[in-house]
Amino acid sequence: MFVGHYATALAAKAIEPRAPLWTLVAGAQLVDIGWSALLMAGVEKVRFDPSLPGSPLDLYYMPFTHSLPAAIAWSVAALLLCRILLKLPMRAAIAVGLVVFSHWALDWLVHRPDLELWFGGDKVGLGLWNYPLQEAMLEMGLIALGGGAWLWSRGAWDRSAWPALLFITFLVGLQIFASMTEPSGPIAAYGRTALIVYLVVVALSALADLGGRKQGQASG
Repeated sequence: MFVGHYATALAAKAIEPRAPLWTLVAGAQLVDIGWSALLMAGVEKVRFDPSLPGSPLDLYYMPFTHSLPAAIAWSVAALLLCRILLKLPMRAAIAVGLVVFSHWALDWLVHRPDLELWFGGDKVGLGLWNYPLQEAMLEMGLIALGGGAWLWSRGAWDRSAWPALLFITFLVGLQIFASMTEPSGPIAAYGRTALIVYLVVVALSALADLGGRKQGQASG
C-alpha cells in the first residue's frame, strides 16, 4: 500500500474540513515517515527480495512503527499533538488520529504477515501484495473514492476543484512511477528517499488545500 493510504486523508478532509489537509496527509503516512527515519538510523530492518511476487519488500523487523501497539501509540500521539500544539478542535484532532491508525488497517490488507499484534508476538497480514493487479486496483479504487469525496466537498464549499484534481493526478502518477521502480541500493539511502517523497506529498497537500473560491464568487 502506497498512495492508497492518502485516500483516508482525502475522505477525512471531506468529513472534517477544519482539519488542515496537510495534517491528514502527514497522518496517513506518519507510520511510514517514522519507519523511514528508523531505517536511516538502522533501528528497523528491511530486505529487498526480487523473487517475491508483487512488492519486493521483506519487512522483517519494524516493531516500533508497524506493530499494532505502536500504531495505536502513533495515533494517540498525533491526536494529542494536533489538539495541544496545533490547537485543532477535538473532532479534527480525532480525525487525524483515526487517519494515522488507518495506515495499519490498510497495511493489514496488503502486507504479507509482517505486522506484529504485540511486541515480539504473532504477525499478521492478508498478503494482497502477492497479487499485484488486485492490489493496484484496490489502491486506485481507494483514491477514486477518497478523492471523489474531497472533490464533492470542495464544490459544496464553493472552492475550486482544480487544486484537488491536480493533487489527485499527482498521487496517481506517483503510484504508477513507484510500481515501475524496483527498490535497490543501501537501506539508509532507500529510507532517505522514501522520507523525502512523503514530505514532498505533505507540502503539496498544503498547497492543494489553499485553493480559493470558484471564479465569480466573492472571497471571504
